This record gives sequence, structure tokens and C-alpha cells, in this order.
Amino acid sequence: MEVFIVAAVVGVGVGILSGLLGIGGGVIMVPLFRLGFGLEAIAATATSLFTIIPTSVSGMVKHARNKTSVPKIGAVCGLFGACLSPVGVWAANISPDWLIMAVAAVVIAYSAVTMLSKAIKSPKRAGGSEKGHADGPGKNEERPSTEEAPERAFVASFRFTPALIAKTAAIGIFAGFMSGYVGVGGGFVMVPLFISLLGVPMKLASGTSLTAVCILAVPGVIEQALLGNVDFAIGIAMAVGSIPGAIVGANLVKRIPERTLRIFFACFLAVVAVVLVLNEVGVLA
Repeated sequence: MEVFIVAAVVGVGVGILSGLLGIGGGVIMVPLFRLGFGLEAIAATATSLFTIIPTSVSGMVKHARNKTSVPKIGAVCGLFGACLSPVGVWAANISPDWLIMAVAAVVIAYSAVTMLSKAIKSPKRAGGSEKGHADGPGKNEERPSTEEAPERAFVASFRFTPALIAKTAAIGIFAGFMSGYVGVGGGFVMVPLFISLLGVPMKLASGTSLTAVCILAVPGVIEQALLGNVDFAIGIAMAVGSIPGAIVGANLVKRIPERTLRIFFACFLAVVAVVLVLNEVGVLA
């Protein structure tokens, strides 16, 4: 009972980060299950993948209601990712524990560096009131604030060209394999790639990522469950907290500046990568 309560409480925090950053929560849950609950690497990845689905669905629905996602991109990415997720699960089941965690750390660290680099290079935008003063009286009322303009502009101009579909599919394939192999939703891969390859604003990338995660994680979960690797008790306990947490996180997206979100996301990934490495070399054991 005590373990259930602890997992549920921790799940709230996982859910908030999931809804806010567009991750399924696996980058937190995998090391948490390893360090806090003592699960083997394969059980940690499998249980994480199981918990990711209800967490992501909760965040995805809220993002859709808030209009902070691009469902078409998420759906295409998720469908292609679902095809590779079982391959990742198969690869994980024949890999040693240290290799699974090492791959997770490398990919997460790369995503962190990419995101932080773009965040530092992106200029700070002035608020809507400053823009209004520069353009003259009354004009500020006719246009969206500078924080909302990039998201609205992207949605208004979005068209699914063959090139865009190909890029989205490639992101989904890579994220799907990593999802099954490492036991994460793939958001830590998709969010940076949505921004760098597709030009999706960060505030839309989070919700779009969760749409994809909901789809691509399903085959991997089914396969892991059939292999008997999922600890359902801990997974369900975590989901009890992560579902409401994801709703809170999705609501916070509109309140935090784009540049701040990117920097926070990058720093968060960097910490996770370091924790994984330290754990596998025995420093945190």
C-alpha cells in the first residue's frame, strides 16, 4: 500500500512534466523505476511504456481543447512510429541492461544539447504591449500577442506537402524504435525534431508529441505485456497520479514563454541523462 501511495504521488509530478513538455514521462519513470523501485532495466522500460499511454492520453486531450497541438502531424508521426515500436522492444529484450541505459543516456543528452542550442540562439520577443506602442494606438487590439503569433501563424499556414510527410514519417520511425527500446514515449526525441525539422513552435510541439506518443506506444506495450515484463501494480499506481498531473501541465504551456520552455526542457533532459549514466556506473547504487 505504501509503495502504491508513493508511486501515485510521484506520478503527479511526472504527469505535470509530461503535459508541459510533451513527453510521455518515460525519461523520468525509467530511472525512477530503476533507482526508486529497484526494477530490472527491461522491467523498468516495460512498466514505463505501460504508464505512458494513460498519461499521454490525458495530456493530449487537454492540449487539443486548448488548441496547443497539431493533430495531423502527431497522427502521422504516431502511425509510423507504431510500426517500429515492436522492433525496439525486440531489440531491448536481446540487449544487456547497460546498453539499454547507455543508448537512452546518449539520445537524451543529444536532444538536450540540440534544444538548448536553439533556445540560446532564439531571441527574446517583446510582449504585446510593447509591440502595440511601436505600431501606434489601437493596432495592438487587432493582432495576437507576440507570444501567440508564431503558434497561430504556423497553424494558419500549415499544409501537408510530400516533403513534410516524409520528414514527419522519419521522425516517427526513429521515435518509435527508441520508444520500444528505451521504454519511453519518444517525446524527448520528437519535440526537438518537430522544432528543428518541421518548424513547429515549442508550445505546439508539446501537444503534438503527446498525440504521437498515444499511438506509437501501444504496440510496444502489448508486446512487453505478453513477454511478462510489465509491473502492472506500480504502473497503475503511477498512472493514478500522472493522469491529473498531465492536465495541469498542459494548462501551464500557455502561461510560460516559448524560450523559457525550451531552456527548461533542455536542462531537464540533461539532468536525466546524467542520472542514468551515474546509476549504471554504480555511483547512485
